[in-house]
Amino acid sequence: MNTKDFVEKDYYKVLGVPKDATEAEIKKAYRKLAREFHPDANKGDAKAEERFKEISEANDILGDPKRRKEYDEARALFGNGGFRAGPGGAGGGSFNFDLGDLFGGGAQGGSAGGGFGGGLGDVFGGLFNRGGGTRTQPRRGQDVESEVTLSFTEAADGATVPLRMSSQAPCKACSGTGDKNGTPRVCPTCVGTGQVSRGGGGGFSLTDPCVDCKGRGLIAETPCDVCKGSGRATSSRTMQVRIPAGVSDGQRIRLRGKGAPGERGGPNGDLYVVVHVDAHPVFGRKGDNLTVTVPVTFPEAALGGEVRVPTLGGPPVTLKLPAGTPNGRTMRVRGKGASRKDGTRGDLLVTVEVSVPKDLGDKARESLESYREATAGEDPRAELFQAAKGA
Repeated sequence: MNTKDFVEKDYYKVLGVPKDATEAEIKKAYRKLAREFHPDANKGDAKAEERFKEISEANDILGDPKRRKEYDEARALFGNGGFRAGPGGAGGGSFNFDLGDLFGGGAQGGSAGGGFGGGLGDVFGGLFNRGGGTRTQPRRGQDVESEVTLSFTEAADGATVPLRMSSQAPCKACSGTGDKNGTPRVCPTCVGTGQVSRGGGGGFSLTDPCVDCKGRGLIAETPCDVCKGSGRATSSRTMQVRIPAGVSDGQRIRLRGKGAPGERGGPNGDLYVVVHVDAHPVFGRKGDNLTVTVPVTFPEAALGGEVRVPTLGGPPVTLKLPAGTPNGRTMRVRGKGASRKDGTRGDLLVTVEVSVPKDLGDKARESLESYREATAGEDPRAELFQAAKGA
């Protein structure tokens, strides 16, 4: 991408969000549009594929707070007729940001961001290098985001799942050269550097991406039919991704180096996987612990006894109820919860729920009537009313 494209493209408009949109609003808009225009959902639709590229490009910039800030500052600086200097020329103006922060980070080589490498330093190259020196930096590949849905058991114990993803990669048809015959020539304008310099005044040399080769340093004599000479194309592949044990619903997992391939020897981007977990009909989750509600009879709760409790993916365990166990009491079975990163497991939290039968036989009814007569002098609500009166 050349400087003009970067400054003039309105990524907020591409995603359909206002300029003051929050990170959550940007992420929501990107996911919605990505699903709508994904190549897998629009087979053979060139317009949808191009739209998907624009959406991904916009998300690469606006989805990263640092690159979004640099983008906004660049548009403010260049958006109205180029570089704005003060009355004293290129070096005499005053700015509301530090040029060293804006352009210097990417020119040092390392790149922590996705898509455009280490910020605007990779896009503008040596834009403000004194002495006119230019250099083409490697570009880090784009970060890619995908989603996966796991069963409750897979989330608790971990799972390896196939994940299909699409990203920008070297065009397979031309081996990334951009030329149908695989023999591009060196651009005569920039002599293969991908950049051209011009005097900026005040001792500065201004450097822009070469307009003839679009910053690639190469020109395709016969442009590739697939990538139209860009050397990049949308690539789909299926990966086996390991989801760690104990992952929770909505968690975002980062897999380093599993995103889009880099350019000119740059590192790959990262893959972000948003995990969705299906509910379980019996068990719930509280951190590393699993939860389950177990019905018990009134005699079991009042007199005590042993009850069998199910576990997730294992044999049942026997839980001893002490006499006089109240309804709603929670008991702990150690080591029967979700797996942890260190290989240990959380606990199973068992909540007792006294079951009241809907229909009683004659014998059971007579026994309960006798029990009611024997406990007629007891009032279980006496303390409740005493506390209410005191309050």
